[in-house]
Amino acid sequence: MVTPSPTGNHSLSLEPPISLVTTHLKLLVSGHRVCQAHGEPVLGLCPLLPLFCCLPHPPDPWSLERPRFCLLSKEKGKSFGFHLQQELGRAGHVVCRVDPGTSAQRQGLQEGDRILAVNNDVVEHEDYAVVVRRIRASGPRVLLTVLARHAHDVARAQLGEDAHLCPTLGPGVRPRLCHIVKDEGGFGFGVTHGNQGPFWLVLSTGGAAERSGVPPGARLLEVNGVSVEKFTYNQLTRKLWQSGQQVTLLVAGPEVEEQCRQLGLPLAAPLAEGWALPTKPRCLHLEKGPQGFGFLLREEKGPDGRPGQFLWEVDPGLPAKKAGMQAGDRLVAVAGESVEGLGHEETVSRIQAQGSCVSLIVVDPEADRFFSMVRLSPLLFLENTEAPASPQGSSSASLVETEVPSLEDTGMPSVPLGSRQCFLYPGPGGGYGFRLSCVASGPRLFISQVTPGGSAARAGLQVGDVILEVNGHPVGGEDDLERLQQLPEAEPPLCLKLAARSLRGLEAWIPTGAAEDWALASDLL
Repeated sequence: MVTPSPTGNHSLSLEPPISLVTTHLKLLVSGHRVCQAHGEPVLGLCPLLPLFCCLPHPPDPWSLERPRFCLLSKEKGKSFGFHLQQELGRAGHVVCRVDPGTSAQRQGLQEGDRILAVNNDVVEHEDYAVVVRRIRASGPRVLLTVLARHAHDVARAQLGEDAHLCPTLGPGVRPRLCHIVKDEGGFGFGVTHGNQGPFWLVLSTGGAAERSGVPPGARLLEVNGVSVEKFTYNQLTRKLWQSGQQVTLLVAGPEVEEQCRQLGLPLAAPLAEGWALPTKPRCLHLEKGPQGFGFLLREEKGPDGRPGQFLWEVDPGLPAKKAGMQAGDRLVAVAGESVEGLGHEETVSRIQAQGSCVSLIVVDPEADRFFSMVRLSPLLFLENTEAPASPQGSSSASLVETEVPSLEDTGMPSVPLGSRQCFLYPGPGGGYGFRLSCVASGPRLFISQVTPGGSAARAGLQVGDVILEVNGHPVGGEDDLERLQQLPEAEPPLCLKLAARSLRGLEAWIPTGAAEDWALASDLL
């Protein structure tokens, strides 16, 4: 059987043969795993390594039997090309569709893959909204660690629900994004080379590169956001010369390179930490005054041609100016949640939903140009100044934290009185903009979250509304979950028959921890 070693690796105990979940794998008394298809030893001891690959057959690096790493990128105005959905009735974030011809398809993302990590953050047990927020905050590039659904189920059955399935880099072991400004000694590095990459840097002691955080023996990965892995030496020297007086390098020290090699992780830019960057995002905390916040939000194109939300007419003496807002700042996030790709009205709604206290993350024009050049989101370089998560961005399984009276004690009717119909059309991301919760007794389905500015909010849905019918079918039967799973593929509009119930009424009939929560539709990412 497989048992964890003290170091977290897996070893094999020399016990008699036992039956594992998969029928193609058996354990011999000798301690070797044997592929029943070929009768030869299987490579590796970790149960997440390919289950059917024998020594004469090298393991496929894209094998679906172990965690895989998908480095996705998107062009301006487009998505990564996959739809993510929370699995109904259980924790888990599942890829439910991969669009053909997109980055997701080219990088091997598969329908049914479970998301284990976003960049270097393990998210397997995070709330669905948190996972979506992390992916969107990653900007034009994101590294996903995924595991095929059947392999995930096998691993959980063998190792338990608390086992660590996702390989991640250790603390402080990250690629570095280093900005170097020339001095009298130049950039302060030389390059070891053949005819073509990869390239390694040789640092001048005390030079500009060393002062900017480039580690000794670093491997050069990118110059100004462009990969140099396939560059010739002449192409690299030309690229550096064109940089002028300053250059931004993505590098990986020997320790990072070795750890990524052992884990199978790509040396990816979204994993990087910033060193001596020329600019950074700013987090502004505003408290509304008698004359409002004191700024105007306008949708327009930025210096690089990307549309976005920009801040103008910052009034002197009002909260926005006092918080450090500057005219021309691009709005990056509201309450820690990226607004990239959102329209003007939805962005305004998200700001208004925060009430009198708002946290905004912004970049000035210089920072906007810099992060656009390196093709990374400024939200990856917030250091410890991240804004608090939006209350709309997360949800819990229970609306109640204190002891609640029983249904008989409250005198509440088992079915709310009065009803109304709402017709919803999916938004730009493919979702309807609300989240459902389910309880085992009483009215089964209710609205537990409504995205400000989304389709559900515009149709008048409110937190606490109880769902009586979906597309003409009454709810409350055994097939509710199955019917809900089919809704994302149904032709719009979505017709809901609802009855209002106050949050206080909800608390009366939902025991603590009794609700199951999920998003109705998938998110296009």
